[in-house]
Amino acid sequence: MPSSPKIPKETILKIALDMLIQDGYTSITIQSLAKRIGCSTQPISWHFGNMENFRSALTAYALHYANEKMLSAAKGMSAFSNVGKGYIDLAFDEPNLFRYLYMSGESGYHAGGFDILSTAEANSVMVDQIAKQIGMSAGKVASFFRNTIIYTHGLACFLVSGLIKASKEEVYAMVEQGAYGFLLQAGIDLKKGDNNEH
Repeated sequence: MPSSPKIPKETILKIALDMLIQDGYTSITIQSLAKRIGCSTQPISWHFGNMENFRSALTAYALHYANEKMLSAAKGMSAFSNVGKGYIDLAFDEPNLFRYLYMSGESGYHAGGFDILSTAEANSVMVDQIAKQIGMSAGKVASFFRNTIIYTHGLACFLVSGLIKASKEEVYAMVEQGAYGFLLQAGIDLKKGDNNEH
């Protein structure tokens, strides 16, 4: 049995993520990755076996990286706002990563149906916090939450695809305006929400 390679799996994934962010997923082959690392293809093959396994590992690594950038120490409505801004920042600052994870299908990542937007563990916690913060039902907050995420994702996709040009500040304002509209649509008391947000 061959001995384990000296290049750690984490190093391979970090360099692959750098390549993904700089040049997009199509720039990554086992050969191009090995060249960037400065090794043979053997360590990559040893750790991952094939490109499908490598892509799965890279997707998990890239999602962790993206989620860490969007996480917030805040709670409730402030945390949701910060995550939204982080999502827009990702589209502006690392469009190749955004495209890979959320647009192209190359990552193989599928979150699931629309319900997952408000029922995934971290999102469910935010929905409950917001519901308590503004004194509304979790169902109404989940509807607002889901619609705001879909709207924000649409804006980010327009930006990454180059179909619209705008500054971060303009897009932040659009997300905030959209969120207020979805709050109203869900029947959430804006004054109560605003008073409790600060």
